[in-house]
Amino acid sequence: MLVIRCETIRGGVCLNEQYDGLVIKALSGFYTVRTAVGDIVSILPGRLKKAWRETDIVAVGDRVTISVADDGTGIIESVAPRKSALARARPAPGARALASDREQVLVANPDQLVFVFAVRAPEPNLRKLDRFLVVAEMNGLTAVVCANKVDLTGIERAQALFQRYADIGYRVIYTSAHTGQGIEELRQCLLGKLSVLTGSSGVGKSSLLNALQPGLGLQVREVSQATGKGMHTTRHAELFPLDGGGYVADTPGIRALALFNLEPGEVDAYFREIAPLVAHCRFSDCTHKHEPGCAVRAAVKKGQIHPSRYDSYLRLRAEHEKLDEALH
Repeated sequence: MLVIRCETIRGGVCLNEQYDGLVIKALSGFYTVRTAVGDIVSILPGRLKKAWRETDIVAVGDRVTISVADDGTGIIESVAPRKSALARARPAPGARALASDREQVLVANPDQLVFVFAVRAPEPNLRKLDRFLVVAEMNGLTAVVCANKVDLTGIERAQALFQRYADIGYRVIYTSAHTGQGIEELRQCLLGKLSVLTGSSGVGKSSLLNALQPGLGLQVREVSQATGKGMHTTRHAELFPLDGGGYVADTPGIRALALFNLEPGEVDAYFREIAPLVAHCRFSDCTHKHEPGCAVRAAVKKGQIHPSRYDSYLRLRAEHEKLDEALH
């Protein structure tokens, strides 16, 4: 029988072993990797830093293999291919062109984005939700809408606001941390998945997380606030484990996610009820604003596209048309 001698340095960690793990925290070039033998703070070796990549080499959510140095520091040996990413690239100042052709990954391998909006106090900004959904569509990620504080309005009022999203295929969960409504449904939605949660101040996200798991909301809020204060200089992303399995990530990055690289003519592709109709417009370059034979405007008139969603499309397209004009 082959016996491998293991020099144990701390907590059962062996110097001559490699460990697979999940990056749960990234801060200033140090990566906390959760392994079967515990969390190990790890660094990137020079050989990986020198290798050119079109994206961040390592990000929170990545699956990695590490070895352990004599001082107990982990060395990231390899990174598993990503199945998905919530990412962006920085634009050059005053221009749509990129300052760098490298992608900045906010969270690697997310299973879903969960957008938390209050039905009241504060009143929901549905145009903001529409922009967030475009972000999800651009990144090819599943989006879930969480309509919180339903105890303030009742379910009928909440559905009057958010049913339009269920009608086009998004999952909408109605919740109240105060009464417990929808908490179990939200828990099951998060179970076993890596979920990115985002929501404006005051929507009750911390209360929701505390209802799901005591103390979780406070943990997430502390990291989110610290990151928000310095998000232009230091990006601190972190995953928080759920007792039943799965992780939640909260990053201010998605709240500041600029759609700078979105061309005006591409906007319709990221509105899921508009995209299938584009091919039926009379003109291939239809803007869906005034052209005759526009299938999109016809659908709005027939009530097949909600007017607020169409308005969001028009506003977002106009925004990027003005940007194009300013740059040329």
